[in-house]
Amino acid sequence: MIRTGGVDGLLISFGDKLSEPANRAALAFRAAVEAEGWDGVEETSSTLVSCFVRFDPLHLPHDVLQAKVETLLKRRNWFDAVLPEGRRFWRIPTVYGTDLAPQLAQAAAAAGMSEAEAVTSLSDARVRVQALGFSPGQPYLGELPEVWDIPRQSQLTDRVPQGALVVAIRQFVLFGVSAPTGWQHVGQTAINLFQPKADEPILLRPGDEVQFIATDAASLNNMRSDPDGGATYEMIK
Repeated sequence: MIRTGGVDGLLISFGDKLSEPANRAALAFRAAVEAEGWDGVEETSSTLVSCFVRFDPLHLPHDVLQAKVETLLKRRNWFDAVLPEGRRFWRIPTVYGTDLAPQLAQAAAAAGMSEAEAVTSLSDARVRVQALGFSPGQPYLGELPEVWDIPRQSQLTDRVPQGALVVAIRQFVLFGVSAPTGWQHVGQTAINLFQPKADEPILLRPGDEVQFIATDAASLNNMRSDPDGGATYEMIK
């Protein structure tokens, strides 16, 4: 579906709810638009299931851009497209439970697991950065196994700290700032997702993959002097 987004935007949606194929399509289509290099396109971004294209309507008329988009859409089945090159696989040290992440037991119960089973399930999961949002560099990651299709809380947690790993509806959110949340706080990292003085201020990119490796509180504390919080990555080939 193609919709206008104000006078200088076009939104191309691949679904009305999150799914792996719809997210794959959004990521791949955005990369394809970037590769086309259309004169007049000023910015692209992706959401969970959509690609947004911002353009200069005085330079690139809306109907011309829409025709280009429609032609590109017909080029292939975007739901099984190869994901963009340059993606990275991150391993992020994470403390599960304890007083650093006090809702692990609550989330585990909602998923029908013991705390130990929940830690194994969550730390074994390799998830994709599906989109960034809410604050600079903050990722939504998934999808987790179906057992983690647990609801958000009915009331907000007043505040979770920067680096909090929260879970609901088969997704993780990794908090880039301290903020309220309706998701359940199951893990704590030392990562700094937004580093404005770095060459690349946004640490994680849509399409990257992440595994939240279990560690202990003492080790995590030693990682706090590292802006990346002990996280490492390798390129996905």
